[in-house]
Amino acid sequence: MQRKWWQGAVVYQIYPRSFCDANGDGVGDLAGIIGKLDYLETLGVDAIWLSPVYKSPMDDNGYDISDYQDIAAEFGTLAQMETLIAEAGRRGIRIVMDLVVNHTSDEHPWFVDAKASKGSPYRDFYIWRQPGPHGGPPDDQRSYFGGSAWEYDAASGEYYFHLFSRRQPDLDWENPAVHEAVHRMMNWWLDKGIGGFRMDVIDLIGKEVDKQITADGPRLHGLLRQMHEATLAGRDVVTVGETWSATPEGARLYSDPARRELSMVFSFEHVTQTWDVEHGKWRSRPFELVAFKRVVAKWQAALAEAGWNSLFWSNHDLPRAVSKYGDEGRFRVESAKALATVLHGLRGTPYVYQGEEIGLVNPRFDSIDDYRDIETLNLYRERIAAGETHEAMMAGIRANGRDNARTPMPWDASEHGGFGKAAPWIRPNPDYAEVNVAAALADPDSVFHHYRRLIRLRKDEEALVLGDYRPLLDEHPEVFAYLRTLDGRRLAVVGNLSPRDVELALPAELESARVRCLIAHYDAPQSLSGRLALRPYEAFIVELAPLP
Repeated sequence: MQRKWWQGAVVYQIYPRSFCDANGDGVGDLAGIIGKLDYLETLGVDAIWLSPVYKSPMDDNGYDISDYQDIAAEFGTLAQMETLIAEAGRRGIRIVMDLVVNHTSDEHPWFVDAKASKGSPYRDFYIWRQPGPHGGPPDDQRSYFGGSAWEYDAASGEYYFHLFSRRQPDLDWENPAVHEAVHRMMNWWLDKGIGGFRMDVIDLIGKEVDKQITADGPRLHGLLRQMHEATLAGRDVVTVGETWSATPEGARLYSDPARRELSMVFSFEHVTQTWDVEHGKWRSRPFELVAFKRVVAKWQAALAEAGWNSLFWSNHDLPRAVSKYGDEGRFRVESAKALATVLHGLRGTPYVYQGEEIGLVNPRFDSIDDYRDIETLNLYRERIAAGETHEAMMAGIRANGRDNARTPMPWDASEHGGFGKAAPWIRPNPDYAEVNVAAALADPDSVFHHYRRLIRLRKDEEALVLGDYRPLLDEHPEVFAYLRTLDGRRLAVVGNLSPRDVELALPAELESARVRCLIAHYDAPQSLSGRLALRPYEAFIVELAPLP
């Protein structure tokens, strides 16, 4: 098959507030990103997924948008956004915008007008209901950020619906006028030359509120096909949907090219493997490799013939990969390289979250006052009031809170990690003097240079992009191994994801008297026969000799 550019691409996610502060106000900005494009070109990425930079009151750090066609003053100007698109393009890097259309800010002109009068043409852009039979909210639906999903508007005597903050009212996607307004905005950005959209919580736009159906509503896929035809058809762009509810079968509906919906989705089944069944992410379960491999194999198989996988360890909402799946201490560097190797060898499009390429870990702040995330703070207050202990909540926040990924990018060992001249909006990770970009660039054996080699390898090896996936050693508790095959070529990906030496008998599929090492971060293996000894977090990709 002829591959799309985004199938062979590696995407780098930037959380602008925390990437680089060029103007010294403590907040990252577009000028800071433009100034680091050479760094990203050196890394070798093909696209930047940019978390929201639109005009916003920042109740949820930009995911509450008050103007889709303007830029937040703290990030810069629309002219700078256009410069970023052009300068990135000059380096062969496309800009993927974050599309947040499940909800807007309560300061968006649409909502301001809707709230001013029941007769407003924008009233039906949002979801309004009369009070319930006892004068309270219409029903007991809950916001993901804690509390009721209904907010009372005293002026009109009605409630509006919000699945996130009360300052993020949900759009009513049953209204065709909403479709038209969103499609116009998308085309406006696409005409500026962006490379596509990451679609925030896109599985929620088909909701049926009165039936209390929020994710995967019956109208969802029809809305996405309509969106595709109105905006994406005929354009060479990528779309990835954030879909916490997606199953492998559902992901095939989203990403089968014949259905003309999305390029791929972010699925989170591997993420929730480490969440407590009752308490969710606020209490962790240990990472179990066998269960993780089953999830990976299931998704690789489900999207092998129709559809496409996104591959990621972390993002702006998740903890640092090394902290969750690797070793923060003695084997920080080795585990970061191993995690990168086994992820980038899979079939799908890899996403690198800022700082992942230098092996950043969670900050482990001591006080709740050090955190800034609205979800973290709201849930902390709500659960403490319900009887949860401070210690238990802090343990959950340190393990899975969203601010783990939002500390400032450490560029060097200077004050504030070289992020900017002023104290940043959130405390830097305490280890920035040792773990930073300058140190990584100077060390040829760093995590950064391993990522750079992996990204280059995916560009050179078609089998890593389009090859079949065959899992090996399914029940081994410490080793992740699989084959990628294409047109008779066999690539083996092997990784010890434990801090211990592991020796194992090789399965027949890996037996080869001669191998060509494509990438390794210990000594390159010369052959695979008999028993294999792997050092802590040792991982490699090799080409196996042709079968006789």
